[in-house]
Amino acid sequence: MIYFGNQAPFQQHGEAMVLSRRRLLGAAVCGLALPAVLPGLARAEAPARLAAGAASATALGAAVQRALHQIIDLPPVFADPLAVAMLGAGSARTLQAAADRPSRGLRAYIAMRSRHAEDQLAAAVQRGLRQYVLLGAGLDSFACRNPHPGLRVFEVDHPATQQWKRQRLAEAGITAPDRLTFVPVDFEKQRLDRQLELHGFRFDEPAFFSMLGVVIYISEEALDQTLRVVAGCAPGSGVTFSYTLPAHRLDAAARAARERSMAAVARLGEPWITFLEPETLPPRLRAAGFNRIELLDGAEGNRRYFDGRADGLRLSSSAQMATAWI
Repeated sequence: MIYFGNQAPFQQHGEAMVLSRRRLLGAAVCGLALPAVLPGLARAEAPARLAAGAASATALGAAVQRALHQIIDLPPVFADPLAVAMLGAGSARTLQAAADRPSRGLRAYIAMRSRHAEDQLAAAVQRGLRQYVLLGAGLDSFACRNPHPGLRVFEVDHPATQQWKRQRLAEAGITAPDRLTFVPVDFEKQRLDRQLELHGFRFDEPAFFSMLGVVIYISEEALDQTLRVVAGCAPGSGVTFSYTLPAHRLDAAARAARERSMAAVARLGEPWITFLEPETLPPRLRAAGFNRIELLDGAEGNRRYFDGRADGLRLSSSAQMATAWI
């Protein structure tokens, strides 16, 4: 157990894991310490908060878990050298608070879904694809560390969340690359396909879309509409998305973790509303226009990304991904 000045001790509940003083203080010296939670976050409803110019609470939560993964899960399943910097200067209390919560399964899932999406993207780029669209991009840093020459990146998100992200980039001294295009979309007022076209996206060229941590917050109708937009792109296009199972499909531990997560985000005004059965996805995706479909569950995700880890980091049974191509 170690202390940081007057901060509370950092420890993982039930885990033989501590964050070294040298690594945390090194991050702080480099301007990489995590920020305090946005004030008043838990008291505001999501629509009101976004209308007032504040960012999505869940976008911040996912960003914190990605950053924490870089520091305490070694080696990281998903390596992101900008994850902590994207959060800006602030207090280490946020990092300690996130690490103290029993959320290793969630952290593993957030790391895996980013790794899986970028693995799929890399394979598509090798086949000649040159457009990548992140739906609900939040503080995702891919565009700023894009290793693929010629790949254009379109980040789609609510205007308030995008403004918050631009501020984070500026504060961290990270320059948005020329190949990045921000596409602000208020889904209550604007169409995704129209906004993409207005910002230079080419529907007559193949593209890859990702929706990570998005499907649970939108209706099934909105999901189907989004899938049809992707299917309207040129042949060779694809989409990957994370989703979660209905409660009756989960084991007891995953169900308990789910209930904690759902209660927390519901208090922030961003409730989970959509749960999907894996068996329903292939016919749904084929009906939308896709013909090559891959489903990845927690067992396969653990085999592919987490086998052999000394720290025991694993996905829960609720971790699910779907990828489809036209």
